Order: sequence, then C-alpha cells, then structure tokens
Amino acid sequence: MHAPVTVREFEAVARDRLPPAHYDYFAGGAGDEITVRANEAAYARLALVPRVLRGAGGPRTGTTLLGSRVATPVLVAPTAFHRLADPEGEKATARAAAAAGTIMIMSMAATVAVEDVAAAAPDATLWFQLYIQPDMAFTEAVVRRAEAAGCAALVVTVDSPVRGRRDRDVRNGFDDLPEGMRCENLRESDSDNDGDGAAGRVRPIVMSPEISWEHVDLLRRMTGLPIVLKGVMHPADARLALEHGVSAVYVSNHGGRQLDTVPAAVELLPEIVAAVGGAVPVLVDGGVRRGTDVVKALALGASAVAVGRPVIWGLAADGERGVRRVLGLLREEVEHVLALCGAASVHDLEPGLVRRC
Repeated sequence: MHAPVTVREFEAVARDRLPPAHYDYFAGGAGDEITVRANEAAYARLALVPRVLRGAGGPRTGTTLLGSRVATPVLVAPTAFHRLADPEGEKATARAAAAAGTIMIMSMAATVAVEDVAAAAPDATLWFQLYIQPDMAFTEAVVRRAEAAGCAALVVTVDSPVRGRRDRDVRNGFDDLPEGMRCENLRESDSDNDGDGAAGRVRPIVMSPEISWEHVDLLRRMTGLPIVLKGVMHPADARLALEHGVSAVYVSNHGGRQLDTVPAAVELLPEIVAAVGGAVPVLVDGGVRRGTDVVKALALGASAVAVGRPVIWGLAADGERGVRRVLGLLREEVEHVLALCGAASVHDLEPGLVRRC
C-alpha cells in the first residue's frame, strides 16, 4: 500500500492497525453520530471564491495566539488516551507538534503525565485542557501541575455536565483503559493521599451539572494563565464568556461526542465570531480534514483551527512520524490554498472568500 497522501488515508491505516474497540472509541460519537458526520459534511457545503492578480507572493501561514507564535494555524486538539494509539502516547504527539511549530492542547485525560510530556518535548508549546472538578482543591492541584510544567494556557471544556452516550463504546464494552495505562494527570500527590505520589490513586474525571460561571470565576482567580473556554456553541454564551474574563473562545461540539444533532461547529462559527466582536481570539474544531477546510474556517473569522482525530490517525499509523506528516500535509495544503485564493497570509482571509452552496 502506498504511503498516505491525505489525512483521510491516514484514517484507513489507523483502522487497520488499531483494535476495533479502540478505533471505535476514537472514531465514534454520541447517539446516531449525526453531528460527527455533519462536522465534515458542513465544510463540503462551503465553496471558496478566490481572488486573482493580487501579487501576494509566497503565502505565510504563521500567526500568534495568546502570546505564542505558531508556524501554522492548525493546533493539536485535546484528545484522550494517546497510548492506545502508540506506546509513546502524548510524548510522541508533543514532539510532532513542536516539529510542526504549533501548539499541542494536552488532555486532562492524557495517558502520560503533563510533567513527562513537557520533559520529553522541551520545545513544545503546551496548553492544558481541563474539566473543572467539583472538588476545587483537586482542580487547583491539577492547575498547579500544569503551571509548573510550563503550560502556556488552560483550555477549559464546558460542554460536558454529563458524559456523552457513545453507542459504539457501549456495544464494545469499552469503559476503562487496559492494565498498566491510566490518566496520569489525575493521579493524586503525596499531599492528597498521604502515600507515595508515584503510586497514588488515580481519580476519575467527574462530570457535574453543577459547574457554572461561578466556577470559571474561581478558576480565573486561581491562576494567571489565559483561559480558553472550549465547547461554546451559543452566541449568548460567547458574550457571557467575555464578561467573565476569558482570553479566547473555542467553538466546539466535542467532535460530536457529547450531544448528538448539534449543528456542525463551522456552521456555528460566524455567530460566535459576531458575538465576540474581535475582543478575543476564536478557535474552532470538528471535521477539519483538508487545507481548504482550514482556510474556510479562517475566512469565517476563526483565529485558528484544531484537529483531534487526524492526529490520532497519524499516531496510530506511524507514531511521531505519522503525526508530523498529518500536520505537515495540512500546512502544505493551507499554503497551496492561500496561493490559489490570492492571499499573502492567513490574516488576509475574509468572509467574502466563502460562499454557501
């Protein structure tokens, strides 16, 4: 078989290499997976209307996000359990993100501790994804670990008052990690359990419908790190996010893994951009598989996109090299599309380049 030349071809390789239950965990979504499919399909319903004779020169893909310079506007979205895809897990992903010159948003449910990822990839720019826990003392302990490891921002996921029901996982009986694999960022320290921190109990992630804007305020007072609010889908919530001092808004339907029949993320993007009014950056994920998708999202007002499943497919296909290739493919495609649209950089894109068809 030839080496993958598109992101979707990496998925085919990953499907062959992963145990079926693990592939289904990464690929699957909530309910009938209507939103999973909609995320990709929505990009196909958007057409690009290029400009010509712009004299733009070679396109530039670099930008700056919350003080971090990136070579490409494609970030690594937070996804759990990377060691299910490759023994090196999040270490390999972080090294690949560093090589690509982009940001890795590390999941709270990572299978490698944030300290170990930072040590394995010292050149990586890491943001840390967080579910606010009802036990705010434990939440603070996790935040302190992220700070100490050098994470440059907190990405707070707010679309999960309960866990999504994913029928594939129910059917496969997939409800726990294999022996010897745990969510290392949830391991208690000595002070938590009066025992050996290295062998401390690993807490479960608690999803709570009691989490509110008050908890965002508590977190804001707890840390000086920028807070990115992930899972915003309604413009009213985007406006509230500004009132509560967040540093960026992240449009996401959790890859279709929480509430099924939610609209595609890119369809929600323009309203969120309008609600924010340029006050803070807007990120988006869900369904990005091509450089054309990236350019469409940027033209509609996103500051950057994030990709989750494509990174997992690259990791499962060929470890760190696979993730490097996935991120490299997307950057190459973005450069190509910018040139064909007459744009000198990602900052030259505007809504008029996109038409709904």
